[in-house]
Amino acid sequence: MFSFPKPLTAIEPNTRAFESTPLVKPTGFREYDARWWFGHPASPKAPEINLMGIQALGMGIGTFLKERGVERRIVVGHDFRGYSASIKLALVAGLMASGCKVVDIGLALSPMAYFAQFALDVPAVAMVTASHNDNGWTGVKMGCNRPVTFGPDEMSRLKEIVLAGAFALDGGGSYTFHDNFYDLYFKDLTSRPKIGRKLKVVAACGNGTAGAFAPQVLEALGCEVIPLDTKLDHTFPRYNPNPEDMEMLHAIAHAVKEHGADVGLGFDGDGDRCGVVDNEGNEIFADKIGVMLARDLSTLHPGSTFVVDVKSTGLFHTDPELIRLGAKTDYWKTGHSHIKKRVTELKALAGFEKSGHFFFNAPVGRGYDDGIVTAIAVIDMLDRNPGRSMADLYRAVPKTWGSPTMSPHCDDEIKYDVVDRVVARIQAMAAKGETITGQPIRDVVTVNGVRVTAEDGTWGLVRASSNKPELVVVVESPVSEARMREMFKAMDTILRENPEVGAYNQTI
Repeated sequence: MFSFPKPLTAIEPNTRAFESTPLVKPTGFREYDARWWFGHPASPKAPEINLMGIQALGMGIGTFLKERGVERRIVVGHDFRGYSASIKLALVAGLMASGCKVVDIGLALSPMAYFAQFALDVPAVAMVTASHNDNGWTGVKMGCNRPVTFGPDEMSRLKEIVLAGAFALDGGGSYTFHDNFYDLYFKDLTSRPKIGRKLKVVAACGNGTAGAFAPQVLEALGCEVIPLDTKLDHTFPRYNPNPEDMEMLHAIAHAVKEHGADVGLGFDGDGDRCGVVDNEGNEIFADKIGVMLARDLSTLHPGSTFVVDVKSTGLFHTDPELIRLGAKTDYWKTGHSHIKKRVTELKALAGFEKSGHFFFNAPVGRGYDDGIVTAIAVIDMLDRNPGRSMADLYRAVPKTWGSPTMSPHCDDEIKYDVVDRVVARIQAMAAKGETITGQPIRDVVTVNGVRVTAEDGTWGLVRASSNKPELVVVVESPVSEARMREMFKAMDTILRENPEVGAYNQTI
């Protein structure tokens, strides 16, 4: 009887051992998906996983499904990177070895894989993608309870199985390729009336996977589409496809003004996020788009519940229009799996993340995050307001001064310890009656990292990134830009008490 080697957590590249032993670095098991550095020719950084390690991951997923009593049928797909198809085939080998019946939908967006669980009636999903991470990263988004994906408990158990090599290698797996699955997805999104308003839309894809899918859907709905960086190119020659990144938003804003577009829509590498630029070139952070969509949907469905992540604007609680419409908002942990699960639990109409992950329940969506569904929701909002531009709708939202998501480097092995120190530091300040930015501390929320609010509503957040060796810092003030900057300085000063914290990717 044959067995599979137990994975090692470190192996020297370009050796016999690297080609014949599974490598799986433990830190790749994140809070709600898996993400490893696979390697890049231009980088000296050592790989964190190899193809045999991916096989081990597949075996671990199959073993996990058996352990949970879930029928071992699983959808797989892959994003557009030079190595993603190879990663997927290694994953498939592991899944089949552990008794899984695999349905491969080929090149896909993450929401296409989630949709396949419903359309093909398949219980589980494993989507090979590193989302917006730089070239050289790989990962897998997984789930076995549609529309929910794995959270910390599931990821922790999967990690235990894989690192221990405790695989149930039953065999008996099978493989089926579902040709032209995109046709089903396209039909699902476009089998509805076209919009009545003539809209010119910039569709920016950063040369990522969405370029193969998003423009066609928007055109079918009646939009005049201006394609921007839609040619598939896994080197990402202009910028990473990340609608939270100011470089991508700047490119969209330039195209909107150049073409006189009504709105600019930007999609991330695996198509589950959407960023928005208005007709005047204003780069609207996703949490403000969430407020605008909550207003629009609450007009149709008064008294609705929404879930938002702790990085998001405080307007969800203070906006007079949402209050008038009886909207209720629950602030929850950042992360697509966390928000998705919370939206399902609360039967919320929608969930919004500052990163651009939006989750719509019926009648808008099926509860999972889909950047194209989000784009359609924005277009429908404009269609329902024929006399108002995107900029008009944005100006109607109360003014606040908010930062982009800022990410100082901090190694995966230490970042959670650093956040624990920051949480303890701010809790101690509040307990002692100390001030922050010269004002009393109004409240401290620790549902995910720490969010501290001063007396005038100015707040700052620090949490650990779930996807990269980074921390996350966000600040906002309903008072002024100066107060926002004061809060950033205060939060950064506390962070700098920890020498493990490095430079920011961007600052205000």
